[in-house]
Amino acid sequence: MEIRPTTDQDFDVFVDTMLAAFGFYPEPPVDGGGQWWSALEMDRCLFAVAADGKPVGTAGAYSFELTLPGGSPVPVSGVTAVGVLPSHRRRGALSALMRHQLAELRARGEFLSVLLASEALIYRRFGYGPATYTAGLTVPRHRAALAVPRARGGNGEPVAGTAAGSIEVVRSSHCGGVLEEVYDRYRRSQPGALSRPHRWWSLRAGQPPISPAPRYVALHRDADGVADGYASYTIEPGASRTMKVDEIITADDAVHTALARFLLEHDLVHQVSFKHVPTDHPLRWQFEDFRGGEVTGAGDWLWVRLLDVPAALTARGWCADGELVLDVEDRFLGERGRHLLTVRSGKADCVPTDREPDLSLDVSDLASVYLGGTAPSTLVRAGHIRAHHPGAAALADALFRAERSPHCLHWF
Repeated sequence: MEIRPTTDQDFDVFVDTMLAAFGFYPEPPVDGGGQWWSALEMDRCLFAVAADGKPVGTAGAYSFELTLPGGSPVPVSGVTAVGVLPSHRRRGALSALMRHQLAELRARGEFLSVLLASEALIYRRFGYGPATYTAGLTVPRHRAALAVPRARGGNGEPVAGTAAGSIEVVRSSHCGGVLEEVYDRYRRSQPGALSRPHRWWSLRAGQPPISPAPRYVALHRDADGVADGYASYTIEPGASRTMKVDEIITADDAVHTALARFLLEHDLVHQVSFKHVPTDHPLRWQFEDFRGGEVTGAGDWLWVRLLDVPAALTARGWCADGELVLDVEDRFLGERGRHLLTVRSGKADCVPTDREPDLSLDVSDLASVYLGGTAPSTLVRAGHIRAHHPGAAALADALFRAERSPHCLHWF
C-alpha cells in the first residue's frame, strides 16, 4: 500500500474516493463553492494507492487555530476526509494513512491535531481522545420563561447585568462578513474553539450559517452599534413549528441571555431546539422551570492528539501551581516518555525526568484531559489512568482545570 500526497489536479478524484468511502453520493456542483468539502487544502491531503495505481483511501487536514486554556491560539491541524473504500478495508490502509499523516504534521512543527470522530471506536488507537463535549437542548415554548436572577449586590440590585443594545433580524447571506468578525472574537476567548478561516466563509463551506443553506440571523449590537453576538436559526414548516438554532456566538454572557430570550419568545413557534450547548452552560439554570429544557444528543465533539507532549503542555495556561510527573505511552507510534510538569504563576515547564511517576497514562487519555474538559480523576476511577499515590489525581485535577469548560461547535 503506497501513501502519496495529492495536488490540485487530484481534487475531483479525491472527493469521489472520499464520498464513496463514506457511502455518500456526489452532489451537483455549486458555483463559488458551497459544498462542505469546498475548502479542502489539497497540499495537505493524502491518497492510499493500491497496487494497480488506483486511490482506495483518503486523508486530509485543514489549517486551523485552537484556543487553549489561558487564551492562547495555536496552530493545529484539523484532520478530515479520512476513509477507505469498502473493497479495501482491513488491509492496513487506514493505519498507513494515519501514520504517514502524523509524521507529516510533526515535520511541519505542529504539536497538536484534532478531528471529529465519525465513530468513537476508530481513533483512540491512533492516539486521539475526546476533549470537548456538547449537547442539544429542546425547550417547549410554554416552559421557556427565564427566571429573574437571584444574586443581589450590596445595593440589593441583581448582580447579573442586562445587555445594552439591540437585536435585528437579517438573512445569513446578507451578513457573512459581520458573522465572520463576531465569530473570530468569540473563538479567541473560548477554550477549545477552532478558528474559521476566511477561505471557509468566502467558499461558504461547512454547515450553517457558513453554508448557503437559508438561515435567519438574530444579530446583537451593543450600545455603540458594534455587532457583539448572533444566533443562526430556521423554523421548520408544518405542524411542529420547531425553531432550530444552529449556534449562538458571543463572548458576553449577558448578550447570550439576550439572544436566548429573543429566540425563546419568538411567536408562532412551538418549541426551540438548540443544537450546540456546552454541557455545563448556565442556560438550563436560567429557566424558571428547571426541567423546561430537555437535554438531547449529549456526546463528544472535538478529539485531540498530542504530537509533542512537552510543547503541548507548555503552550496552554494553568490555573494552579504544582508539580506532576507524567509517564506517557504512545502505543501507535511506539514511544514512551516520562515528563516533569512544573507549573508556576500560570506557566509550565516540562522536561524529561527519571523521577517516579505520579500518573501513568496513554497519550489518548492525556489528550482528553489536556483542554480541561475531562477531569484526570474521572479517568483514574474508570481504570484508564494509574495514580501511583493518594493525592495524585486530586493534584492533576487542580492543575488541568481550565478557567472555563472547553467547547467547540465548528464542524469540519
